[in-house]
Amino acid sequence: MTLLIMTAAAVTVTLIWYFSRSENKLGTLALMYWGASLMWFVDAIAGYIEDGADFFVPAADEMLNDAFLGFSAVALGLVIWTGILLFRDPKGKIAAILKK
Repeated sequence: MTLLIMTAAAVTVTLIWYFSRSENKLGTLALMYWGASLMWFVDAIAGYIEDGADFFVPAADEMLNDAFLGFSAVALGLVIWTGILLFRDPKGKIAAILKK
């Protein structure tokens, strides 16, 4: 479930980045999400190697926990990206506020 949520977030942000071409550093967010998607893909392969076909039949509580983890990872990526955006200040708005 975490793999699906993170991959959906990665595809969504990548499409927004590609079609908007804004200065908001969406490429950085997309790379973070694609990296996390790759990490969970490798985790899924390792889980399949360990558990076999049982890996694809998780219990309901495991799926709920994985969904919470996936949404938490998406939220954490947004927090980190917001921090990067505020630190780099691509439009100079924060610098203008601090100069007042």
